[in-house]
Amino acid sequence: MGQHFLTDLHVARRIADTVDACPDIPVLEVGPGMGVLTQYILEKGREFKVVEIDFDSVPYLREHFPALGDNIIEGDFLQMDLHAVFGGRQFVLTGNYPYNISSQIFFKMVENRDLIPCCTGMIQKEVAERMAAAPGSKTYGVLSVLIQAWYDVEYLFTVDEHVFNPPPKVKSAVVRITRNKTTELGCDEKLFRRIVKTVFTMRRKMMRNGMKQILGKDSPMLADPMFTKRPEQLSVQDYVELTKRVSAELEKASAKD
Repeated sequence: MGQHFLTDLHVARRIADTVDACPDIPVLEVGPGMGVLTQYILEKGREFKVVEIDFDSVPYLREHFPALGDNIIEGDFLQMDLHAVFGGRQFVLTGNYPYNISSQIFFKMVENRDLIPCCTGMIQKEVAERMAAAPGSKTYGVLSVLIQAWYDVEYLFTVDEHVFNPPPKVKSAVVRITRNKTTELGCDEKLFRRIVKTVFTMRRKMMRNGMKQILGKDSPMLADPMFTKRPEQLSVQDYVELTKRVSAELEKASAKD
């Protein structure tokens, strides 16, 4: 499966301890592999399940961690109905996430934000930096905006490549993502996501370039000074306000037609 297994048990315990930030609710670990995190989460005595897609790892987990019992879910996290995992109850999401699908995991977390008040774990350092980035920074992008709309992201610590077997070509980082107080964005969420994804495909250019694809190249709204900024200069709230205005503009244009 192209996995890199964490071999430093001190680091593994530190990652497992991040779930303590959200006590009293169950824990779901994604991609436990050979159970390096699993062993320390089991020690906490919390309601706990793991989901593993690698058919080689599942028998290993059953043999070496009998305490898991029926709490090993064989399958693809990205395809799972998360409401079914703990009977509709909230849970902490954690894991040494597969780096090739980590962004998809976090987008699924956002879709299920009412179920997941807290998410922790290890990802590629570059992805962690993008998730935690502030407006105006070079790493601020789609992931930053779409996650920070609903969650506070903390970059906890960096993990060097030499603690893995085989060592990856990149450094890793551990993050803690905690649900913020936002319950509604106050705008069309589908349009919000579309705007963010569209303008960041041209992140080096002014907002006007990307917004032409949504508003049409002749829209009078394109003359707004905001559109002379670059996508990374706008905060989450700026994107919310922009979405409201674009929505009104599109409705107006539609009424004319």
